[in-house]
Amino acid sequence: MELEEKPKYGEPRKYDANFKGPIQNRGCTDIVCCILFAIAILCYIAVGILAWSQGDPRKVIYPTDSRGQFCGQAGTPLANKPNLFYFNIMKCASPMVLLEFQCPTTQMCVEKCPEKFMTLVKAYSNHNDFAYYKTFCKEGVTNTMGIPQILSLGLCPAMLTPSRPFTRRCFPALGLKEGVITVGNNTRFDDGSGNMRDAKDLMDGVKNATVVIEARQVVMKIFEDYTQSWYWILIGLVIAMVTSLLFIILLRFLAGIMVWVMIVMVILVIGYGIFHCYMEYAALKGQAGANVTLQDLGFQTDFAVYLQIRQTWLAFMIILAIVDVIIILLLIFLRKRILIAIALIKEASRAVAHVMSSLFYPLFTFVLLAMVIAYWAVTAVFLSTSNEPIYKVFNETACDHSRKTCDPANYSTSVEKAQCPDSECLFAFYGGETPYHKYLVGLQFYNVFLFFWCANFVTALGQMTLAGAFASYYWAVVKPDDMPAFPVFSSLGRSLRYHTGTLAFGSLILSIVQIIRVLLEYLDHKLKGAQNKFTKFLLCCMKCCFWCLEKCIKFLNRNAYIMVAIYGKSFCTSARDAFLLLMRNMIRVAVLDKVTDFLLFLGKLLIVGLVGIFAFFFFSGRVKAFENTAPHLHYYWVPILTVVVGSYLIAHGFFSVYAMCVDTLFLCFCEDLERNDGSAAKPYYMSSTLREILWKKAAEDPSLSSARQQDDGHLKQQAREEEAA
Repeated sequence: MELEEKPKYGEPRKYDANFKGPIQNRGCTDIVCCILFAIAILCYIAVGILAWSQGDPRKVIYPTDSRGQFCGQAGTPLANKPNLFYFNIMKCASPMVLLEFQCPTTQMCVEKCPEKFMTLVKAYSNHNDFAYYKTFCKEGVTNTMGIPQILSLGLCPAMLTPSRPFTRRCFPALGLKEGVITVGNNTRFDDGSGNMRDAKDLMDGVKNATVVIEARQVVMKIFEDYTQSWYWILIGLVIAMVTSLLFIILLRFLAGIMVWVMIVMVILVIGYGIFHCYMEYAALKGQAGANVTLQDLGFQTDFAVYLQIRQTWLAFMIILAIVDVIIILLLIFLRKRILIAIALIKEASRAVAHVMSSLFYPLFTFVLLAMVIAYWAVTAVFLSTSNEPIYKVFNETACDHSRKTCDPANYSTSVEKAQCPDSECLFAFYGGETPYHKYLVGLQFYNVFLFFWCANFVTALGQMTLAGAFASYYWAVVKPDDMPAFPVFSSLGRSLRYHTGTLAFGSLILSIVQIIRVLLEYLDHKLKGAQNKFTKFLLCCMKCCFWCLEKCIKFLNRNAYIMVAIYGKSFCTSARDAFLLLMRNMIRVAVLDKVTDFLLFLGKLLIVGLVGIFAFFFFSGRVKAFENTAPHLHYYWVPILTVVVGSYLIAHGFFSVYAMCVDTLFLCFCEDLERNDGSAAKPYYMSSTLREILWKKAAEDPSLSSARQQDDGHLKQQAREEEAA
């Protein structure tokens, strides 16, 4: 007797009279991963406690002078001196060096930055000027001391230059005058030793400082815009939430009509965007400077400048036109399958109506994710500030002890000072030589890895919870009588009680891939200046491969969690069963599930588009009715972008429940087709509407027809096996 060949993608599910949906009598799964996750969390808490005990966020908030004291810290003698002043800014290579506290010159806290040119020689001859000059000197300077003595002891800088505070540090007030670099409106200055130097010589000490200052001004303007428009932004987000909720409610009763209205509205909204871009493009014709290209314009901190160029609106118009054409083409090719997807959305609407608490579950997920992000951020700050102040020897002439560590408390009587009289013991940076400080990089890496793991765990918990709730709806014979009283809470309890290890296992795999992607991005950043094209190509390929791998793992994890919620098996078993079930129904995956996801994406796009258009006309002042109501802003695109991004996140939160519902019902539907044949003895659990549409459209759609024939073959084979038994 010849052995029958096993099906390529595993045996289909067989009829089980005792199966009534999510199994209640289940055991704990992936216990090893659960224990590992618990240990990792305990270690994470220990790292946080260690960081909080050793760290000092003041090192980030306040600049540090040469003595290691914090400028502007409340409750200290330096409370009224918030700015850090550098004796010789030209010894600093760049602003990045200043931000890292490693500038080889004396640094001290001052109340205000210097506002005028002045040298010690000139100031010494005038009582008032010298009194002003001493505010930028160390303690101990008296009128009886001579200039050579003051300079030899390093008590005062040789000169002062007009400066402006940036990140609480005094930078020379550089500018341009007829194409020539100036400082304090002067092109030349006295360096304190009698030599006249060009203002451009200061550029070595403050390279790119003007660009950074402009960026700071932009940040301040953006902050001001938020303070002026935050309540209107909240109103826009509330409108997005109400619109999303209304859309979900209407889907419950008018799924078919709402889907087609949504499709038409998306096309119209994008079409209006194309029309508006064309009108702006045409209005700029003939205006001075409107034909400048984006390449010639370069980067501008004032983004409103880009809206005065025709090429910007032309680019927007082309992008929107391409998106509109792609959507229309997809709708044309998927027109028959959209009706089938609508049936699945109707079924999802009924499920959501019976499990209304599922709509509010994303709020719980949001709170948990906010806690994870906050813990990670606080721990990262405390870890990065848990170093000790390191002091090093800085000198003007050759010295054997240069750049060696020193103790400022007794440096004046030390051997180093005796051998190098002109040297100083100055604060250099934060560091340390203890085992704790040596492993700080490893602790930061652990912090990032646990952040990914915990965030993925929270997301996975939400997916399994919703999957269990919607599966209990699908497999209920009489709805809602055969459903749990609180399906979401019941599913959440099962997930945490029995499947914490499974959730930890799936999220661990995803976290490993994500941390590898972070490392690849880090390497890419470090190798940006490399000229080896093969290295760049290899790195680009690896980034692409791991991006694809992450997407695949997310897809497999999502379906694995659905199978765990139903059958209560381990992660690997559930992932295998889900994969084989999807492969046995590959055609339906493409026809039904992905088409439904596309329609839900259009719903999110519609909500974002409607709220975005409303925000644009309100904040830009294009509508006269809102001219006096809208706040006066520096950049009206700031609240618009905030509302658009926030609207997408809100819409995604609501529609993610629908997407999870659709995915769960889809897997249950595939299982239903394999387990049952629609007879009185083995009735289908799917609704009669869904069954009629699927069978009716199967005759019209060849792909679904082949899927139905495949199901019939499975059912006949199952019937023969039962007869033989």
